[in-house]
Amino acid sequence: MAEWEHRRCGAEPLPDGSVRWTVWAPRPGLVELVLVDPAGRRVRAMTPLAHGYYTHTEPGVPDGQRYFYRLDGTRERPDPASRWQPDGVGGPSAVVRPGRFRWTDGGWAGVAREDLVIYELHVGTFTPEGTFDAAVPRLPALRDLGITAVELMPVAQFPGGRNWGYDGVFPYAVQDTYGGPDGLRRFVDAAHAAGLAVLVDAVYNHVGPEGNYLGEFGPYFTDRYKTPWGAAVNYDGPGCDPVRDFVADNAAMWVEEYHADGLRLDACHAIVDLGPVHVLRAVRDAATGAAARLGRWAHVIAESDLNDVRLLLPPDRGGYGLDAQWADDFHHAAHAFLTGERQGYYADFGSADDLCRVLEDPFLYAGAYSPHRGRRHGAPSAGLPGDRFVVCVQNHDQVGNRATGDRFGALLPPEKQRLAACLLLLAPHVPLLFMGEEYGEERPFPFFCSFSDPQLVEAVRRGRREEFASFTWQGEVPDPQAEATFRSAKLSWAWPAGSRQAGLRRLYADLLAARREWPQLRDFATRTARLLPGDVLELTRGREPGVRAYFNLTAAARPLPADPRAVRIRSESTQYGGRRTSDAAADQLLPFECVVVRPG
Repeated sequence: MAEWEHRRCGAEPLPDGSVRWTVWAPRPGLVELVLVDPAGRRVRAMTPLAHGYYTHTEPGVPDGQRYFYRLDGTRERPDPASRWQPDGVGGPSAVVRPGRFRWTDGGWAGVAREDLVIYELHVGTFTPEGTFDAAVPRLPALRDLGITAVELMPVAQFPGGRNWGYDGVFPYAVQDTYGGPDGLRRFVDAAHAAGLAVLVDAVYNHVGPEGNYLGEFGPYFTDRYKTPWGAAVNYDGPGCDPVRDFVADNAAMWVEEYHADGLRLDACHAIVDLGPVHVLRAVRDAATGAAARLGRWAHVIAESDLNDVRLLLPPDRGGYGLDAQWADDFHHAAHAFLTGERQGYYADFGSADDLCRVLEDPFLYAGAYSPHRGRRHGAPSAGLPGDRFVVCVQNHDQVGNRATGDRFGALLPPEKQRLAACLLLLAPHVPLLFMGEEYGEERPFPFFCSFSDPQLVEAVRRGRREEFASFTWQGEVPDPQAEATFRSAKLSWAWPAGSRQAGLRRLYADLLAARREWPQLRDFATRTARLLPGDVLELTRGREPGVRAYFNLTAAARPLPADPRAVRIRSESTQYGGRRTSDAAADQLLPFECVVVRPG
């Protein structure tokens, strides 16, 4: 048997105008290339190589050339590594020449991790048009707010035109209804021109159900492990080497071909790899290696609910070397306290003391017993600085995985929304905002999809109803397949002068300016939090004398434990839409008010 050789799959344009196709397909006995033209189909024999690979080079291939692979002489299937599916998940793949795009970001060096302020957006609902090009004019407003990085929910090709993106089936292809490959390139180029990094949400734990042909090509999946969303990916069983290469090459592609500044890796807790080098480390190495060749940073950030710093520790300490990870305990503690909800996993959270603890340490559960899980959960955060952890008070999951997709704008009174903003932006961690949060968007963000298989559609509807059984939320679950559900999620993108929305947005902007300009708020290692009498939370950031923030966690006024003359920000100021009138006592904290005190 020949030695293992790493081969990049897909349609690779060559300098002479030809294209070399490479596909890993050990399962069929015969693999042919079918070139699809208006006049008909041209079939090309492919040369078999070791380990189940096939290849063919064709001269004079035009941009956009459609093609299939024909398996065993009967089944025509798109390319697993397709760069473009202009006719959807069931149509032919198309040739893309990324080198022909004219980038203007040659001077872009990226954004350092400690400077990240992440804005998560869904391309399809961010604007009425739902495209990359339509999103570009809104980028300056994000920059002016204080955002430094845009995180795109998955843009890999999914079935139909409406989906969160986690049902993608072509990891290398950019969603056609969003604008395809060049649409994403224009968006990233414009973001860099505006001073914004772009992170891509990549899904390596499963593949969606409709249009998923990977299993016909080779052992991409395994039945040894399970995920809640479909078959687990084969990262450590027989035939796993090409699968691992397929995923690592995909991570590098987002950086090399689209100039992405990093990846957010979806649900890493659902990725099982018992091999000696975990696939997450391979993904990280591929992404950062591609960025280094461009002279830039690439941030690889994991979503995980395990509270396990092995994701972040360097390989010589038994870790995977990722740059940061989501810390859900912060969200759960804030949400449960502010809303009073205790259903489902919120049963583990909700006290004022919980809020205090997650401001000091991102893992509230670091080996403690979790009543919801019925076992001990998590491990210590190993003293890592706060910029290794991404926190939020809203995100696509925590909003969209509610029965009706209701946001804080519909759930909380204005003063609690302002308090939530202060908790998030004064915390010693990397903040993530969910689109519209900054002005209190009231439109929902429910789950939506546009599958074509009636049985799959009904299964999704049934699954959504069953998912909410333990939460006892009020209201009918919107039909995820209905176009009206999708349209209800379109942002209003409005904050009229003098409105509550404008005031909240100004508070976000002022807090983000303080994060940039005050040295104490750039110190992610030095922080203390304590609960004072009367449920006033005191957070101190930076070395003494540090910045202090006082959070009144009650519905009654409380004495301010600081000199009012040192106050720099009051969340209940009228400029933020608050209730602090001119006759309000300066030495008092209004109900649910946050006051920020800066020395000097």
